[in-house]
Order: sequence, then structure tokens, then C-alpha cells
Amino acid sequence: MENQKNLELNEQAIDALRVSAKWSMFLAIMGFVGIVFMIFGAIFMSSVMSMIPQTPGPFGNLRGFISIFYIAMAALYFAPIYYLYKYASDMKNALLSSSSDLVATALGYLKSHHKYLGVSIIILISLYFLMVVGMIVFFASSAMSGSKF
Repeated sequence: MENQKNLELNEQAIDALRVSAKWSMFLAIMGFVGIVFMIFGAIFMSSVMSMIPQTPGPFGNLRGFISIFYIAMAALYFAPIYYLYKYASDMKNALLSSSSDLVATALGYLKSHHKYLGVSIIILISLYFLMVVGMIVFFASSAMSGSKF
């Protein structure tokens, strides 16, 4: 590759990457602990909700939903936490071995982490927007029909 440009990092950049990897590792470990707590919460809520007698109506259907919600949230949190962990461990190894290939791999995981979070935020904002539009339509149709909700 004749046209390949080499980027050399000075000590300040290497130190910034080293500190970034340490904090990312801390955040990843805390994220994994949080995921474990969510799973324990799902198990706990499942056992508590099973002791409550089945009641007709909307609250009776929530018994299984809460546990499923906790497990789904844990599953959604796993990917970005895993990417952050891989970034931190690969960056640490890259700086120890002075390997530009490992730096590229580590930065690829950081890119995936940020991309996952960015897409998640876009989806969340879209859902909020749809909820607001849905509420406006619901309240407008209720007001026009004269019914009280």
C-alpha cells in the first residue's frame, strides 16, 4: 500500500487513550453488574408476582410483563456494554504492545458502541414523537366526540 499514511501518536494522545481505556473498563464492568442486577430483578419480580393472586383486568396481565421487560432491557444493554469492554481491553493490549492494528480494532469497537447508542437515541426520540402525536390525536378525537376519558 503505497498511499497509506502513517499516523503517529504523541505521548499526550497515548496517555489520553490509556486513561480512556481505564475509564471505559470501569464503565463496562459497572454495566455488566447492572445487567446482572436487572436479571436478578426479573427473577425476583417473577417470584413476587407469582405470589399475587390473578386478578381480572389490566393489572392482572402485568404479572409476566414486568419480568419480560427487565430481561429485554438487560438484553438491549448487553451489546453497547460488550463493545465498550472490548474497546477497553483491546486498547490496553494495543498500548502495551504498540500495535496499530490493535488500536484500529479497539477504535472499531468504540465506533460500534457509539453507533449503537446513537441509533438507540434516534429510535427513542422517534417513539417519543409518535407517542406525543398519538396523545394529541386521542385527546382531539375525545374532545370532538364530547366523551370524557
